[in-house]
Amino acid sequence: MLSPTGWWLVTAPVDLRGGMDRLWLHVRGHLQQDPVHGGAYVFRNRAGTRIKVLHVDPHGVWLAVRRLHEGRFHWPRSGDAAWSLDRSQFQWLIQGVDWQRLSRTQVLTPQL
Repeated sequence: MLSPTGWWLVTAPVDLRGGMDRLWLHVRGHLQQDPVHGGAYVFRNRAGTRIKVLHVDPHGVWLAVRRLHEGRFHWPRSGDAAWSLDRSQFQWLIQGVDWQRLSRTQVLTPQL
């Protein structure tokens, strides 16, 4: 089961034609992090229409792919190499919602 200790959003677009080995090298080389620490790394293509999630658990490596039926994933425009996300931000991201515009109360308050 995919249950990382944290979510890291890689801000720069990445060529997603490569597999898990290329993304692993990107985490080690560009982010200077070790993917084995339990976090999940979220990458996007240049168009912002696809993402891949790389996660290492005690039994192996996960590589998940997501494409929206329409629209684009909302990504930060920051000079930082990666952003840390919490679980709710990640859930909004993969649904195509602009998670950066939501406040904590908007995310947690149910609409009746």
